[in-house]
Amino acid sequence: MRRLVRSLTVLLVVAFTGLAVIEVSRLHTSSPLARTDAEIVADALPRLAFQRAALDGGSAVRMQHLFPEGWFFSYTLYGLTWLDVGARSAQLKDRALAEARWALSHVDSDDGRAVFDASLEPAYGVFYQGWATWLRGGVVALAGPGAPERDRLAADADALAGAFRRQLDTTGSPFLTAYPGQAWPCDSAVGIAAVRLAGTLTGTDRAGLVRDWLAAADTRRDPATGLLPHTVDPSTGQPTSGARATSQVMVLRFLREVDPAAGARDWAVFRERFASTVPGAPGVREHPQGVDLAGDVDSGPLIRGLSTSASAVALGDAVVYGDREAAAALTGLAEAAGLAVQWDGERRYLGGALPVGDAFLAWSLAARPWTGGDVTAATGPSWTWRLPWYAGLTALLAPAWLLALVAARIAPFGRARRRHAQARSADPADAELPDAEVTAPDPGR
Repeated sequence: MRRLVRSLTVLLVVAFTGLAVIEVSRLHTSSPLARTDAEIVADALPRLAFQRAALDGGSAVRMQHLFPEGWFFSYTLYGLTWLDVGARSAQLKDRALAEARWALSHVDSDDGRAVFDASLEPAYGVFYQGWATWLRGGVVALAGPGAPERDRLAADADALAGAFRRQLDTTGSPFLTAYPGQAWPCDSAVGIAAVRLAGTLTGTDRAGLVRDWLAAADTRRDPATGLLPHTVDPSTGQPTSGARATSQVMVLRFLREVDPAAGARDWAVFRERFASTVPGAPGVREHPQGVDLAGDVDSGPLIRGLSTSASAVALGDAVVYGDREAAAALTGLAEAAGLAVQWDGERRYLGGALPVGDAFLAWSLAARPWTGGDVTAATGPSWTWRLPWYAGLTALLAPAWLLALVAARIAPFGRARRRHAQARSADPADAELPDAEVTAPDPGR
């Protein structure tokens, strides 16, 4: 029995060591900025395979129970990631279009519009119309001039542009409502990016509208950080809350498509004010440094002030802004903390418990700018962010291996035990017997 226990102890320590080695290797996972298009595509395919299987199994409905747009994002991000894959691989273009169109058909359905209000302007609100138009624009961009979605794209973009123009002319605000009486600047950032993309694809000049939108947005920034606020008054567009990571990472992703220079400037400010202060966790804080508040329905649970969802989306921001240091750190953190498992051609995180989280991460890892010029930033932490991981794993492995060496009777640990056993034995010959025999003397002696 003792031999079995010793053997199991050694096996467990060896297995634990193997897991530690895997975690360390994941800390050094190369970011999308260090990969080729072929490598990015190869990495995305098993993630998309899991998402498709999850969607077919009803995951979007389950995600809807977690937050108001869980269903919508499950399909939209799946389609957007496939479009990025198709743009990187000519061989997968047709498949990417088929999958993206499948996702768009769900977004453009009664179920897709169920939680949105048709009475808003534009119809169903800027959140729905912005994301749906962006997805449709991506399909048209990948399919080319003959895409059957082109006319619908032009019509939806016209409706969005008209709503923005009327809002700017009547109230001066660049921010439209997403739900009755509620407005988030991040939703309007998606909407104006969709208008700009559609204008590029259909030959419609919307430069004046985009310029006016940016100017109006600049006058309604959060005074504490200089970034666009989290929420605004739906009538005036004036801030009703300060900048927060959950919305700011979306603003930054789409501001890159509208005004790359302004986006790069805001990315640098965001990284300075919202960078993690937790050793070994180079994610992003939900609130600026010095502000510690609990999570809510927008952010989800926070871990020592860090937002896992915002950190996943920030990885995509780092990629589109060319921030190699931040992209490397956020990729390594996601791979190590996410406990990814891949089998049967599918890759999932945290056991596949939160498929929409996998969708956000896949969208970030396949990220590429769709419009705009080139920008390069460098704001991320140095490689030393991994040191706490090294220290923690070493602190766990050292006593585990000491236990394994004792259990395996490896010198000098095993020799010390044998000498101790010999000292306790009355007969020198007993020292050569197994433990079970020397601890039970013959009663006949």
